[in-house]
Amino acid sequence: MNELLTELALRHGVPGAQLAIWRDGHLLTAETGEEEAGSGRAVTVATAFPLGSLTKAFTATLAALLVADGDVDLDEPLSEQLGELRAGPEFTLRQALSHTAGLAANTAELPPGTTRARWLARHASELAVHEPGTVFSYSNPGYLIAGRLVEEITGMDWAEAVQSMLLRPLGCDAAAPTALGHLVRPDAPPRPIGEQSVPPLEDPAAGLCVCARDLALFGAAHLGLGPGAGLLDAATARSMREDVTEGLAVDAYGLADGWGAGWSRYGGWFGHDGTGDGAWSHLRANPATGTVVALTANGSTGARLWESLLGRLGETGLEVGDHPRDTTDAESVPAPPQCAGDYANGDWSCRVEADGGDLLLSIAGAEPVRLLVGKDLSFRTPSDGGARAAMPYLGRFLRDPVTGDVDRVQITGRLCVRQK
Repeated sequence: MNELLTELALRHGVPGAQLAIWRDGHLLTAETGEEEAGSGRAVTVATAFPLGSLTKAFTATLAALLVADGDVDLDEPLSEQLGELRAGPEFTLRQALSHTAGLAANTAELPPGTTRARWLARHASELAVHEPGTVFSYSNPGYLIAGRLVEEITGMDWAEAVQSMLLRPLGCDAAAPTALGHLVRPDAPPRPIGEQSVPPLEDPAAGLCVCARDLALFGAAHLGLGPGAGLLDAATARSMREDVTEGLAVDAYGLADGWGAGWSRYGGWFGHDGTGDGAWSHLRANPATGTVVALTANGSTGARLWESLLGRLGETGLEVGDHPRDTTDAESVPAPPQCAGDYANGDWSCRVEADGGDLLLSIAGAEPVRLLVGKDLSFRTPSDGGARAAMPYLGRFLRDPVTGDVDRVQITGRLCVRQK
């Protein structure tokens, strides 16, 4: 496994990576490269990597432990369980964890030191973007709320709860060194990124750093296997991964085949992906076979490495569930000009402009990029598909079911509403 991981990391320009596979009751690990390019500090089995959004699976598991203990309910209004939500929209914990609560995509920038309790008390009434339980729309605030609920019930800070309730029982090393993220460039050395940009307020959504070995043990615990086999009862674990997106007006297009209370679904597999500043993480688990695969990478092309890895594992007979990120063979048609407009989801916004027969997408004021649009109004940004190319944006335009007008756009799971 070390030779394979080293080969793929070199191909994709990733300075350091870890791979862990739990299979047939055994854990296999591999490591390659450096914690920081050029530093000489080798990645070890214990080196922690920024998880980005894969942190959400840990926060969801904390909430599930409280559900199993009878302290909270997955399907009762959260406003009855968390006082700061009484002035906000009514939704359940399951909806918050499955991105179906209709909440805004991101949090507004707040003064340093703002606690989750104060943030929620101040902004609860501003969170609603969609009707709860009707659409999938990826939301970080849902996980800030889940983290705040954990704090309220346990009396611990979220970070303390993660350590004492999850990481310590799994045997994770809290003092392990952390790899830096890197911007991988096609024609230049990887550029280290000094620190992740996740503010402490958003730690329950994206702030955790863990090694691939511990990710695999965490996934195995959800299957009732390994040293964490008794962490979560089987019924609660199954309930977390039940797909709740079937039948919704808008599903998890571009991200996964479905979504549960903390886990995304990929056919018979469940898991989660995470991207940080110059870092990627991936976790997959298969309940039918008891197999878990975890990858961490400290380069912005980590998702390319993951795709290549799954192809090579498939050649050995280990077919790991995933969702395509780069539909390079999709047929492109002339873009309908009625898709042009300004769209928003809370403070997260984008603009689509018509340019002749093309559409140009600009997110949060960034440089516009051309869209390749399909007949079904799905789209992607161009990509040369190279080993060190960035992953494309995937999305689709959606029509009002009554008028037929294009009134929404979904980008990387975030559902934005036309403003004009």
